[in-house]
Amino acid sequence: MAKKKRHSGAEIATKLAQANELARRGRLQSEIARTLGVSVMTLHRWRKTSHGPQAAHGVGEPNEARGRGDRIAELQLENSRLRELVTDLLLGKISGSKKPPSFRRERTSRAFR
Repeated sequence: MAKKKRHSGAEIATKLAQANELARRGRLQSEIARTLGVSVMTLHRWRKTSHGPQAAHGVGEPNEARGRGDRIAELQLENSRLRELVTDLLLGKISGSKKPPSFRRERTSRAFR
């Protein structure tokens, strides 16, 4: 079994920059990982933890960060409302009720704005 190697933050940032450049050239993820000497999963994990610039993955300009945060919060709120609706429907189905569960008017009117 191969010995595990820990990479420093600077090494990870350098390798991610190289990976982004290779991705821009159209190289496959497996080829990029092989070139960098890491596994594909390690490369994905590094990108997920955001040690370096992520230009190849569509990260926008710094000025757009505030708008993205608002959009994320809005989507999380909508997601929680939709989960509640699905849960209510499933509970109604399990109980054998022919009627759909009663929803508060306030919730349904805001859920689809």
